[in-house]
Amino acid sequence: MFEPTLWPLAHGREIEIGARAVVMGVLNVTPDSFSDGGRFSETETALAQAERMIGEGAAIIDVGGESTRPGAAPVTLEEEQRRILPIIEALARRGDAVISVDTYREETARRAVEAGAHIVNDVWGLQREPAIARLAAETGAGLVVMHTGRERDKLPDVIDDQLSFLQRSLEIAAEAGVERKRILLDPGFGFAKETMEENLDLMARFFELRSLGYPWLVGTSRKRFIGQVTDRPAGQRDIGTAATSMILRLQGAAIFRVHDVATNMDALRFADAMIARGLTARGTS
Repeated sequence: MFEPTLWPLAHGREIEIGARAVVMGVLNVTPDSFSDGGRFSETETALAQAERMIGEGAAIIDVGGESTRPGAAPVTLEEEQRRILPIIEALARRGDAVISVDTYREETARRAVEAGAHIVNDVWGLQREPAIARLAAETGAGLVVMHTGRERDKLPDVIDDQLSFLQRSLEIAAEAGVERKRILLDPGFGFAKETMEENLDLMARFFELRSLGYPWLVGTSRKRFIGQVTDRPAGQRDIGTAATSMILRLQGAAIFRVHDVATNMDALRFADAMIARGLTARGTS
């Protein structure tokens, strides 16, 4: 679970995961994201934010052009690409950051990888546009497959639903020829997890998901359930986020998608120090 593993990505890049927590910085180039909408919608401010997150320790920058918050208005394919492609191209010219594109559209993912992205982060787990799996196979991109409960009936048990949905996603990836070593899974905190309790149960039982045998990326950052626990608005949930990052790291999560890199880096360094001393969730390593 904490053994070092190389995650191979597009354009010949790779990143080590497992031995130490890896932070992915969120870069929303949208006007309506739930916690930072509009702040980084211009290229100059977006690049400055990416620079700041890299300086604070982010190994990956995740660029998204459409808000995934509940009730957000969808954007056209053309608008999504207009927002994100200049940012990805500029980050690629820098050459140091690993770049992820947050999209469920195959055409946007393809153009993003052509522009320099190394990872495709699909919040619909390959089950909205399965062609994303073929794109990942063709380009060698790293692939994040996220669980969602949106637009379907879920199983009553939170872990059973995770396993059922993600096993189908993994079948799609395998049928498209995606190499197993290029895939990370994401439990999709907040994505149609309807109550605070459902999210907390998923966190408490996260260790059970290790049965799938894949590394995990998690994204709890500033989610509503953190606000319900802490009684904080979205912009004041970074300490609560860091607490969830530490809990999930001790249960084996490898990559942490966050807005506030510095705060989460501190928490995750502490988690890694405790792992080095033999402390893990359920006493297993």
